[in-house]
Amino acid sequence: MLGGNNVSARATGWSPTPQSGGFTLIELMVTVSVLAVLLALAWPSFTAVINNNRLAAQSNELVASLQLANSEAVRRNARITVCPSTDGATCAGAGPWTGWVTIIASNNEVLRSATAKAPVQVTSDVDSVTYRGDGLARDAAGALLVANFTVCIPTGQPAENQRVVGVVSGSRISTTPVNGAGACP
Repeated sequence: MLGGNNVSARATGWSPTPQSGGFTLIELMVTVSVLAVLLALAWPSFTAVINNNRLAAQSNELVASLQLANSEAVRRNARITVCPSTDGATCAGAGPWTGWVTIIASNNEVLRSATAKAPVQVTSDVDSVTYRGDGLARDAAGALLVANFTVCIPTGQPAENQRVVGVVSGSRISTTPVNGAGACP
């Protein structure tokens, strides 16, 4: 009770300790600034992870189509072909592998259809792969097929922006990451 004034702190709404449970504007600005710096540092690495997963997924889709063709050729004792397709129903012959189908060669029945999802690009040094009833793919001369498919994203992140899916010895399939220096073939 100073100076004869008998007004309590409760009556005026003022107290010596703050009652607020929120953040100050300065605290909020500092938090947002720290978050912005962390995002700026993490974004390039995150982009590389996303692109790496895109390459892996598209490579695995191609490998699955080739393996299906191999197993169905043996199971059915028939020729099964994996070839580029623009409509998901028929072989397009030569050209880019923006999509592909796995078909029974004798009646063109589609067993599987897949497409390359942008920005992924797929190229190959062969127009198609046909497995015979013995489970082996052969070239036009009758020798065991050796073919490469390149799955690529034209970017520097990740540095290994290509996956080469190889068919060797007529049936063995492998996938190898390759540094394409940010370019696609």
